[in-house]
Amino acid sequence: MNRYRLMPRRLLLAWLSCLLCLGAAAEDVPRLQGTVVGIADGDTVDLRLDSGMIRVRLHAVDAPEHDQPYGRAARRELSRLVYLRKVEVEPIEQDQYDRLVARLWLGEMDVNAELLRRGAAWVYRRYAREPDYCTFEQEARALEYGLWGLPTIPPVAPWEWRQHEKRRKPFTDYSKQTLAACIDSLGK
Repeated sequence: MNRYRLMPRRLLLAWLSCLLCLGAAAEDVPRLQGTVVGIADGDTVDLRLDSGMIRVRLHAVDAPEHDQPYGRAARRELSRLVYLRKVEVEPIEQDQYDRLVARLWLGEMDVNAELLRRGAAWVYRRYAREPDYCTFEQEARALEYGLWGLPTIPPVAPWEWRQHEKRRKPFTDYSKQTLAACIDSLGK
């Protein structure tokens, strides 16, 4: 990423603020168009827009970390889908790391949802609001796609993996979580 210059934080914040001030409904939010020129990990891409480079963190999904089982495979899966392809970005917010958090579209395909269908990511329950995403994750689990087919069962959720050194309790077993429990946990 060092060789690319990212869109200045102030410009991105101003753009997002304008959208919020206008009170645009989710379906009215304009999509940015660009080309994916880098894959940072299984849920983050570098996008070249006409106005410059931005880093995009995919909304509502969390892929395994690079040092976690299936982490590199999740990155490859995202790369197969979008690398060097023209995509549209539906902005949601900006995160604490100056990344644009967004839904990524490849034509009519919701890339975030597709990663869940392929078992390359988890529903990021804390931030997700899309009940369908829980359905896609559950279907991938049932079919043992991607990370759900790993011999190390249960897989550890990335948000818990990142806390493993500080964590004093056992990891949560999401491998048997019901659809209703997943939906109930959204946004919490």
